[in-house]
Amino acid sequence: MAMLVDALAKVPAPLPLPLPKGVRVQPVAVEEVAARLAEPAAAEPAGRVPDMGGPEIRTLADLGRSYLAATGRRRRILAVPLAGKAYRAFVRGGHLAPGRAVGRRTFADFLAERAARTS
Repeated sequence: MAMLVDALAKVPAPLPLPLPKGVRVQPVAVEEVAARLAEPAAAEPAGRVPDMGGPEIRTLADLGRSYLAATGRRRRILAVPLAGKAYRAFVRGGHLAPGRAVGRRTFADFLAERAARTS
């Protein structure tokens, strides 16, 4: 999300930042994903690994607003409806794993840690 908003923020102000409308995501910390991937890599082959997701489900627009606020930027978010099967599947939430919300770090935690590193 940080990379996406940083890239979109290069659009000259006062233009709003376009983000896909109605898409929810379940961000999970890269360190938590790495630790989860290391477990089966060190074990005997066991087939498909269960899905995993972060501790909360939020819209892209909400995460974008949080990121902009945390980085001191003032921009509007424009929720843009897209077309296609993949977009409709994302809006339906087919990529989410609410029953496997095993991540612990929230996006707010990520933003706070990032702010602490850059101050």
